[in-house]
Amino acid sequence: MPAASEPRAPAIKRSTVTLRILGTSVTLLEQIRQQARQDLGIKIEFKILDGVAAQRVGVMSPDSFDVYDQWFHNIDFVWPARAIQPIDTRRILYWDEINSLPKTGRLLAGTNMGLGGTPAQRLFVQPDGSLGARPSERISMLPVTHNADSFGYRLDRLPRGMAQEEESWAWLLDERWRGKVGLQNDSAIGAIDAALAVQAAGLAEFSDIGNLSVEEIDTLIDILIKRKRLGHFKAFWGNYGQAAEQMALGNVGIESLWSPAFGELRKKGIDVKSAAPKEGYRAWYGGMAISTHARGRVLDAAYEYMNWWMSGWAGAVIARQGYYISNPDRARLQLTDAEWAYWYQGLPASEDLCGPDGERMIRQGEVRDGGSYENRMSRVAVWNSVMDEHNYLVRRWNDFMSA
Repeated sequence: MPAASEPRAPAIKRSTVTLRILGTSVTLLEQIRQQARQDLGIKIEFKILDGVAAQRVGVMSPDSFDVYDQWFHNIDFVWPARAIQPIDTRRILYWDEINSLPKTGRLLAGTNMGLGGTPAQRLFVQPDGSLGARPSERISMLPVTHNADSFGYRLDRLPRGMAQEEESWAWLLDERWRGKVGLQNDSAIGAIDAALAVQAAGLAEFSDIGNLSVEEIDTLIDILIKRKRLGHFKAFWGNYGQAAEQMALGNVGIESLWSPAFGELRKKGIDVKSAAPKEGYRAWYGGMAISTHARGRVLDAAYEYMNWWMSGWAGAVIARQGYYISNPDRARLQLTDAEWAYWYQGLPASEDLCGPDGERMIRQGEVRDGGSYENRMSRVAVWNSVMDEHNYLVRRWNDFMSA
């Protein structure tokens, strides 16, 4: 663990360079922008889009951003498009502190790696320019934030008898929730949640839930369209704010849900639970890549920004909204003992805890759903993925959305 006396961020040469960050509201928080600007002495612009739009800009307009703050499965789009350049790990100050999860696919030896887009499989740049798991000094994306996602449900809307049942992805298709179900509308993520639900409910079996075949996609979408026409699904959302609003209004009682949405709902006094499905989680890994157009002082600033992110302060902020960072021991220096115990160790909150905005979010005595960091990230069923038949999936997913 790094010494507590070390500075939060390395000293850097001040300049008026402007760094343009493309990403989503998952990590592009205003308080992080302001703190980075203050510590680094550079102008920082956030371009915040939803995941699909950010991915499109990342592929088609690499000259419009300097740092791409997105998810590892999107590397499958931006790397072949030559929109990003390799990152030199020798310029990443805390590279050796990053734990084994993104480097090997496992946080703990002997645990399941999970299907789908495992970060390690697309992390290292190989001698021929392809990406793979064989270590090298060049990487496609700096591993930063990550989490194990599932679904959430309002305890006051839980159907009778369900409280005694083991949580399962099948709940998203359970008839007792008909008319109260919400899904994420991004085909690359929503389809995996739906496939987990279909398989858990025994309606179909998929050989690789992170990489469905054409026939399996057809099976999945046909099942979903039939359920939609019966009124099973109530709403679809594009960002966690929309998801929180739908549940707060009572439009949905159960839905795919991301960690910040839980925080928003708790602050509104709504008792919502994050499921720990018996089948395992759908996990994601986020990171930062550098535009192929970044050169000179802008390129230097990109490395300074990434090193600042890994120096502890930002990792503590995202911990307070339920996300993990790839070098947690450094973030621990910026967290209270109570915060570390709750967010990473899975222990009961010894006091009320605040979210990243400073408002109370966790009540004393609460325990994080799913337990500790090691427990949650060692139960990954599948990682967010770009399937081989992604284009076909998008077309069929649109059929489902418009049905």
